[in-house]
Amino acid sequence: MSEKNIKTIFCDIDGTLLRQVDFNELNEYDFEVLPGALEKFREWIAAGHHIVITTARPESLRGMTIRQLGKAGFQCHQMVMGIGREERILINNNSSKDEERNRALSVSVKRDVGFNDSNWEEVGL
Repeated sequence: MSEKNIKTIFCDIDGTLLRQVDFNELNEYDFEVLPGALEKFREWIAAGHHIVITTARPESLRGMTIRQLGKAGFQCHQMVMGIGREERILINNNSSKDEERNRALSVSVKRDVGFNDSNWEEVGL
């Protein structure tokens, strides 16, 4: 894959990769991976994409979160913790070679449903 085809993927954890639970109930040994999520992550890693995990989990849960994701089989390049729980807005510039090409894309998945029903081709994945 050429450098220009490598994408940066920002992905939430709870309700997106793993079944949503209350932060007080988080357990690094007790989690449910949502359908299709791990397979897509492995595909993206193999393709050379850069993955950034984003989560509202507080920084104090970083170690437990890293261990939990590792046990679940997820890899990432970076993790941003403690972000808000409401809308996340990605702002990026357009392509310098094609001003009509939007480089700020998104895929919304239904909570706790997984990745299998998402249209990944729509965002070039």
